[in-house]
Amino acid sequence: MSNNASFTLRYAARTDVGLRRQQNEDSVYAGPRLLAVADGMGGHSHGEVASATVIAALSVLDADPPGGEPLGAMEAAITEAVRRLKDMAERDPKLTGMGTTLTAMLWDGDRFALAHIGDSRAYMLREGYLYQITRDHTLVQSLVDDGQMTAEQAAAHPRRSLLMRALGGSGSVDPDLSMREAKPGDRYLICSDGLSGVVGPQALHETLTSFDDLGAAADRLIALARDGGGPDNISCVVCAVDAGA
Repeated sequence: MSNNASFTLRYAARTDVGLRRQQNEDSVYAGPRLLAVADGMGGHSHGEVASATVIAALSVLDADPPGGEPLGAMEAAITEAVRRLKDMAERDPKLTGMGTTLTAMLWDGDRFALAHIGDSRAYMLREGYLYQITRDHTLVQSLVDDGQMTAEQAAAHPRRSLLMRALGGSGSVDPDLSMREAKPGDRYLICSDGLSGVVGPQALHETLTSFDDLGAAADRLIALARDGGGPDNISCVVCAVDAGA
């Protein structure tokens, strides 16, 4: 739990291997300032290495607020994460090609700095409405944006998980970065596609509005994804912005 004069931030995180994968290549983080989900890829546990490396690089942001602007701090931490991935791949050729998504939110007292790359997602529940506040960096989403495919077709497409952008050892960094003002009563969900690809917006909305206990909400989301077949690793971070005492 994190406090300032205006707001109280509560949070909970869960991750689960799912029902069809042998290893969990997701990494999650939830602390007083940093909330993040990374979904690794690369096979042979290399995805686990990538996601854990990126989360470790960002975890320094969970200390006291940096002197600079939050988005700049987030971008610098992501650049450092990519440098670490590149160095690891250069030292061990077996790690070449590993990568990870990242969706992270950095709290500065009344706002979030949001960083996003890949197809992990962030949602905001505000005044009864659920909004997806990130855009998937996938081939099918680009086709939807270009009017070549409907959202319904994209959801069922066999290559719906093909990423156009991710963090890896190539050295390139191109995350979406934005600031978001928080309001008391807001709830936020960050999740890997092992959740969002199985559990639809209506069930997400129902879960986020039904549980005051965020740990119970996160447990319910994991259970829904497993009930839906659990085809991938499942990870989520849930947080609530409450009025301060």
